[in-house]
Amino acid sequence: MKLGVITNGISRDLEHALKAMAKAELKYAEFQFLWDKEVGDQTPEEIQKIKTLVAQYQVEISCVSRHNFAGLPVMEIEPEDAIYQEHIAGLQRCIHIAQALGTNLVRIMSCRKEMIIFGANGAEEWVASTGAWDKLLKLMEAPVKLAEEEGVTLVVETGNSAMITSGVLAKKLIDDLGSKHLKILWDIPNTMYCTEVPYPDAYAEIKDYIGHIHLKDCQVDISRATVRFCRLGEGDVAPYLEGIANALLRDNYQGGISLESVYRPDNGTFEDGFWECLPEFKRLFE
Repeated sequence: MKLGVITNGISRDLEHALKAMAKAELKYAEFQFLWDKEVGDQTPEEIQKIKTLVAQYQVEISCVSRHNFAGLPVMEIEPEDAIYQEHIAGLQRCIHIAQALGTNLVRIMSCRKEMIIFGANGAEEWVASTGAWDKLLKLMEAPVKLAEEEGVTLVVETGNSAMITSGVLAKKLIDDLGSKHLKILWDIPNTMYCTEVPYPDAYAEIKDYIGHIHLKDCQVDISRATVRFCRLGEGDVAPYLEGIANALLRDNYQGGISLESVYRPDNGTFEDGFWECLPEFKRLFE
């Protein structure tokens, strides 16, 4: 499988991160923050520098992952609003960077979370954000159309603070929009914060929709609104990892898996966390 890492989880200094990747024998880099900028904000000269380093360290780019459409209040904005158009412009820049770096995968987020989207037997009137789903579909039409025109694939991340919190909601979004240019970026621990069981339950429904995977581990206390990151294989995701790894191999998964290096040991750095998580990551998926 295409194993890699989100580079800024090691360091925002790209060359430093690529050196660590070479030492770790990981080939697929996912870009989110590079030096002092989010991906998509680079000048032509900086893009050329990135291309030079990518060639020098012989890595491939798995995904360009700007926070496109993150945090937008789905019920309060319209496609013609300036803030929405800023996100469309950012997505366009990410698509151009992806094309320049030889990947066709670009991440999008799905606006700000509405806690309850659907309801019945009175709940649709009292507690659900009725209309939020249809509004999300409207807001996602332009990004999907852009992807179709540019010949790239968008991957919508299952996010903690997003409209799409689970794999099954991501599948519904893709089905409702009806585009082959939209797939799931399955951030497995994120889905567990909305109590989705990642394997076998969610996987059985979404396996044909997965375009990219983020992997980390954590301990979740939903009642206290708390997440604690931990070494891979020592958190709430641990019981599902072997099953997921075996299923991906069995089903000939062709996408990338990025180690999301967000665990920082006590008195350590995020790079220390990367090295602590790496052995289990490679044991499971190599």
